[in-house]
Amino acid sequence: MSADHYFSAEPEAPSRRSEIEFNVAGRDYRLAVASGVFSAGRLDPGTAVLLRKAVLPDAGTGGALLDLGCGYGPITCVLATEAPAATIHAVDVNSRARELTAENAEEFGDRVRVAAPDEVPDDVTFQQIWSNPPTHVGKAELHALMERWLPRLAPDGTAWLVINRNLGGDSLHTWLVGLGWQVQRVASQRGFRVLRVTRKSAD
Repeated sequence: MSADHYFSAEPEAPSRRSEIEFNVAGRDYRLAVASGVFSAGRLDPGTAVLLRKAVLPDAGTGGALLDLGCGYGPITCVLATEAPAATIHAVDVNSRARELTAENAEEFGDRVRVAAPDEVPDDVTFQQIWSNPPTHVGKAELHALMERWLPRLAPDGTAWLVINRNLGGDSLHTWLVGLGWQVQRVASQRGFRVLRVTRKSAD
């Protein structure tokens, strides 16, 4: 028997539910979690570093924001709270993760749109992309994920990524620069790199 991974599309393990609590930007969150979903026991340390060190959107932020690999929705819920004028697209291959995100973000109504990757309309571009991407899928899959979604960043948009340094954080930085993206390491904490990715401005 093969074990479920958090990037399994349809987790087979029984859904053992619980709740976790965390605080971001002075606000308390309590979210439902379940087995078979990424970091179900706590707020993942990488996600915590990302939400603490990246520049959160604010009340003036509009347009579409993407939470890529949303899990049970901690980033989605923070973005929806901090940016009430924005629409949040929460994307994950894991069906159980999508169900949990929809439940945890129910209070935000249709401002949060939970979807599988292929369900996101092709014409949507994103002012911001937020992701703690699944490094354990391997470098080829990680690169394919970035090549699929980063081009959908708006011309003046920003992507915020957090990567474990020991799982390719620095090599991803170098690879993205090689593709023509402008990449800034804005923080390094607890073994994680927080990267700010933008399009290069025309000379």
